Amino acid sequence: MEKVRKRFVFHGSVQGVGFRYKACYSAKNRGVSGWVRNLADGSVEMEAEGYPADIEAVVRALEEHSWGNVESVDEEIIPLVGEYNFEIH
Repeated sequence: MEKVRKRFVFHGSVQGVGFRYKACYSAKNRGVSGWVRNLADGSVEMEAEGYPADIEAVVRALEEHSWGNVESVDEEIIPLVGEYNFEIH
């Protein structure tokens, strides 16, 4: 299975609840690279690069995040970058 890179935008109660830190922790534990940041409209944007099952596990962990509430997720496949770390922007 080949690596992919996906861009996500999480909508709902996702800012001010530790969401980006959960994303970073979950991604690093799964060997997923990329970044996550808050957007001005209250949503959170994330780019994640890795094996599809690992990225799905990160997204699942975020959807099950106990302090926030993900109402919807926009998702698209984007070109690989080749990063080796996951950062909070």
